Amino acid sequence: MLAILRKEINSFFASPIGYLVIAIFLTLNGLFLWLFSGEFNILDNGFADMSSFFLLAPWILIFLIPAVTMRSFADEKKQGTLELLLTKPISDLKIVFGKYFGTILLIIVAILPTLLYVYTVYELGNPIGNIDFGSTLGSYFGLLFLIAAYTAIGVFSSSITDNQIVAFITAVFLCFLFYIGFEGIADILSSSFLEQLGMSTHYKSMSRGVIDTRDILYFVSITLFFILLTNLNISTKKFDKKRLTSIVILFLGLLVLNIFTQSIYKRFDLTSDKRYTLSDAAKQTITTVESPIVIDVFLDGTNLPSEFRRLQMETKQLLDEFVSENNQIIYNFINPLEDDNSRERNIQQLTNRGLTPMQVTVQEAGKSSQEVVFPWALASYNNTTVKIPLVKNKIGATIQEIAISSIQHLEYAFADGFSKLVNPKRRKIAILKGNNQLQDPYLFDFVKTLKDYYFIAPFTLDSVAESPQKTLNELKAYDLIISAKPTEAFSEKEKYALDQYTMNGGKSLWLIDAVAMEQDSLYNASGKAIATSRDLNLTDFFFKYGIRINPVLINDLYSAQITLATGEGSQSQFQQFPWFYSPLVNPTLKHPIINNLNLIKFDFANQIDTLKNPTSVDKTILLQSSILSKIDGTPREISLEMTTQEPNPELYSKGNQNLAVLLEGEFTSVYNNRVKPFEISNDKPSSMLTKMIVIADGDIIKNEIGRNGPQELGFDRWNGQTYGNKELLLNAVNYLLDDDGLINIRSKEVTVAFLDDQKIAAEKSKWQTLNIALPLVFLAIFGWLFNYFRKKKYAH
Repeated sequence: MLAILRKEINSFFASPIGYLVIAIFLTLNGLFLWLFSGEFNILDNGFADMSSFFLLAPWILIFLIPAVTMRSFADEKKQGTLELLLTKPISDLKIVFGKYFGTILLIIVAILPTLLYVYTVYELGNPIGNIDFGSTLGSYFGLLFLIAAYTAIGVFSSSITDNQIVAFITAVFLCFLFYIGFEGIADILSSSFLEQLGMSTHYKSMSRGVIDTRDILYFVSITLFFILLTNLNISTKKFDKKRLTSIVILFLGLLVLNIFTQSIYKRFDLTSDKRYTLSDAAKQTITTVESPIVIDVFLDGTNLPSEFRRLQMETKQLLDEFVSENNQIIYNFINPLEDDNSRERNIQQLTNRGLTPMQVTVQEAGKSSQEVVFPWALASYNNTTVKIPLVKNKIGATIQEIAISSIQHLEYAFADGFSKLVNPKRRKIAILKGNNQLQDPYLFDFVKTLKDYYFIAPFTLDSVAESPQKTLNELKAYDLIISAKPTEAFSEKEKYALDQYTMNGGKSLWLIDAVAMEQDSLYNASGKAIATSRDLNLTDFFFKYGIRINPVLINDLYSAQITLATGEGSQSQFQQFPWFYSPLVNPTLKHPIINNLNLIKFDFANQIDTLKNPTSVDKTILLQSSILSKIDGTPREISLEMTTQEPNPELYSKGNQNLAVLLEGEFTSVYNNRVKPFEISNDKPSSMLTKMIVIADGDIIKNEIGRNGPQELGFDRWNGQTYGNKELLLNAVNYLLDDDGLINIRSKEVTVAFLDDQKIAAEKSKWQTLNIALPLVFLAIFGWLFNYFRKKKYAH
């Protein structure tokens, strides 16, 4: 077998045809990946990975490998040397393997120079070395398995004819059929089984850096089947019924084995961030699904920026992971703007459904153009449809930063959407009333959002004075209470009811203003108002749980703006000015509540101190002001004149101030070892494990009221920006009530590596020349050395 293998290598590299075939392969790769504009161009895409190469390689190999294998047996037959070879004291199978592995080695020689591409991406990464080697290694494994299957098909095609051209065409046709043909037929017939018979599905999985035993078994089966067919084909024995039966048994055996192992497999995600491994919570959302969930993804089109093409690809790959967990997941990519005749109508219809379009800039041939995209998906299940946002926008973020945050958010976005479709609402939330909390119109948008997940109802504590036990029992029926900006003090009876609610495991979200100050109160003739401390009679309440809300105002240089009218009469106009009492918080902690959030806008926020007591409660600082903060005590005059005054940076030296705290653990009752305001049947001095979130700003949940009613929470109509307030509060509620751990998906880190744009601009020609010319130089040096030593060997 080794002698045949050496003969194949020698005969290939002794001929200029061999070098020409490899040179064409390397040239095509170099041109498409580094020079020609398009989706394969690594420099234009801007991503520090090899995905373009692994997407392109199968198509070039469809022609390269048949060109190498076409002479394997066809030439032997034409020259009449096959019969002589078969008379040698070597089995037919060893002859086939000799030629097969000889071709494999030749293809590997052709592939080796592509490692230069890896080096280039490594050097151009931002920073240098910003490439996922695990994913790249796994992708090369996938390519080797594809090469093995293509080669087996090529060798078989050569064995059925003595004409090399016929062998080449047959191999190209079979490789094309197995790579993409079955997938096309499966699309027409809507058959997932036929799709699994094609190489494309299995290769695309491996080309991401995911090694799955099912994919390996598939490629091994295809390779083994065609090698054994080749062995039967070159045999001098007569083809009879027995040999036909052997082929059928072999085919059926491999088919049954592949079907059987679909449920018994091992999977290895070699990517550094395990991005293609669904979390258990995400899998749980679809385990019980027995009827189709149909997903229409509108992020489609031929003229998308590279970042959105990447988001499109990641969306498809994520959905493939869900499909592999449950084949009831069915998805389609739809371009609503493809047909010019229906373009405007589709835009209007999608916008009316709340799918807001996005304007993106497309760079092509040195020119910029604006394109409309719909980064949304609609998922439908049993006559219910939910919207799934694909883009995670951030104020002031670059398109690369938006791409990173969007890709990182994808798994949670789809898992959350599936959960809303599949899981019936089972949790109950009480919106506390009776202490002059925010009125319903100001809570409208957030409550409307919560209704997709939970049962919502108002709850007043007024009856606790007359029927304390009954009120407490009714309160305990809720899983979570939300108190949004109370402005009237809580009585001891109300506090005791709330305390015992917590002791019984109830969760709570507190949005507290410890200072009485409203922005609207400044819009008077003087432009001034007095900020005073607000006594809610909750100091001992929170103190016992481990925090203290101080009646001070956070003054932060990193803040939002206030819109004021300037000028008089017809000359008046609205202008925006810095307003340091509206801190903008950029969450940095990798906690599921705040990970990957947009800026959070506060108004007249207070400071929270965390106390050492009690030790049984864990305190997590969720949000802080910027390092350029100072603390303003109360009472204090607040004036709009500060918008025109230059701040003194030296005064903003208090550092980060706590604005939101998560408390988790076993709480001690506020009324432990104290006289109780009323008697109840089962007073608890300490709680079971429970959670509480306290945010020192009541306005964080408040939506504005426009001419047409309540606006979206976090939307600023003056600058058109949408802050992350709603998502923060929704995450907070989900975290407090999430028994399945779905919210924890948000803490999963998915990294997207980018190339250094500045380095590419400065050195583009250098790297293009290097990657196109150097592989050919390597090939030329290899050819010269090979022939030099070959001549030297046979000269003696």
